[in-house]
Amino acid sequence: MMQIAGLAGLALVLAGSALAQQADQPLLSGEKAFGDWTADRPGVRRLLKPEDLQKPYVTESASNSSDVTDRPEDARPKLPPGFSAELVASGIDNPRVVRVAPNGDLFVADSMSNQIRVYRLAEGSAKPAEASIFAKGLTRPYGIAFYPPGDKPQWVYVANSNSVVRFPYRDGDLEASGQPETIVAKIPASHHWTRDIAFSADGKTLYLSVGSGSNIAEDMGGEPKGGLEDWAKVQPLGAAWGSEQGRADVLAFDPDGNNRRTVATGLRNCSGMSVQPATGALWCVVNERDELGDDVPFEYATAVKDGAFYGWPWYYIGGNEDPRYKGARPDLAGKVTLPDVLIQAHSAPLNIAFYDGANFPADYLGDAFVALHGSWNRNVRTGYKVVRLKFKDGKPTGEYEDFATGFVISDDEVWGRPVGVAVAKDGALILTEDGNGTIWRITYGQS
Repeated sequence: MMQIAGLAGLALVLAGSALAQQADQPLLSGEKAFGDWTADRPGVRRLLKPEDLQKPYVTESASNSSDVTDRPEDARPKLPPGFSAELVASGIDNPRVVRVAPNGDLFVADSMSNQIRVYRLAEGSAKPAEASIFAKGLTRPYGIAFYPPGDKPQWVYVANSNSVVRFPYRDGDLEASGQPETIVAKIPASHHWTRDIAFSADGKTLYLSVGSGSNIAEDMGGEPKGGLEDWAKVQPLGAAWGSEQGRADVLAFDPDGNNRRTVATGLRNCSGMSVQPATGALWCVVNERDELGDDVPFEYATAVKDGAFYGWPWYYIGGNEDPRYKGARPDLAGKVTLPDVLIQAHSAPLNIAFYDGANFPADYLGDAFVALHGSWNRNVRTGYKVVRLKFKDGKPTGEYEDFATGFVISDDEVWGRPVGVAVAKDGALILTEDGNGTIWRITYGQS
């Protein structure tokens, strides 16, 4: 009993020490928050507000794609004190979204291999006890969701780049027992192809994100057929047309794929979605547009409001007009919804997961983790990390904090590009990155 009490006391000391060290970090705001990879480290906190936006073209548009190198033998994510990362798997072609089945199995979209992988970890370990290919022959699969939500799903839904399909599922299945059934067909698949899906908490609504087909709708055309005024009367607020019709949107369907409707528009590329456990709200992380300079515009995470328009392609971060569309849509100027959490420009957020586990310190409960894939349209790299969005009483504070860093080796080389985040059944955080094709299990208080 004395030994157990001692260990419990040590755990409390470690937790207090970790939180204290993070609280000691100054909150970076305004231009001080416009850092690069050299300033990233666990515990660094940032708060960006709409008034912190720079004007477009303060810097020239850069083309600075990352040179992905082999992961050094001792390289692993750098984490706050008390946390550790263990390698689950490596050498995967293109691990993207990871989702956790009710029994704890990890379902991973291996997008460029057109398959879904499954990993069953040994209890309390990162070592897979079993691994399998659940389904193959897909088309750049990305989003994964279990239906109905809860302990006994009967289907695994998968978002291909051009459709949503589902497979029969019974608890513990490592391979699909049947052929895919198409639920949503004819999704436009060019350019932004990452399609995420999520179910509402009550299981009545299937959400689907469809990114834009371009940077700023270059091929959309001048005006919709019949004229802009008539178009605006019958379409959702801010809806695009032509080659962009039905894109840069979050759509909703019944679970069988019927009753299509538009939830929100103007979300250039909502590449990751999650339903917040505390409120039932749908959240998106969004890649904003390029070629306006190093720090314009901010990326963001936001609760998706029904009927809202988030600006693309005419506006960004509220009523900031894109200079390439100056004067094109004055009717929308005061109707753009501001997103909830602003993230440094060109960070490329790809996935979001709310922490509802019991392994991390209590202070993490209700916060969200966002995987930042990393910049290409910026002179000095940013992103390439996992950040923690802070919440209080279920509402975002607007602040975010570096959680997992260390994926960048130098100005020229990176070994990791975070993509997927999910909370395991035992409270660990699961992270995928597609630079070296690795999966990690992050825990607190364990070596």
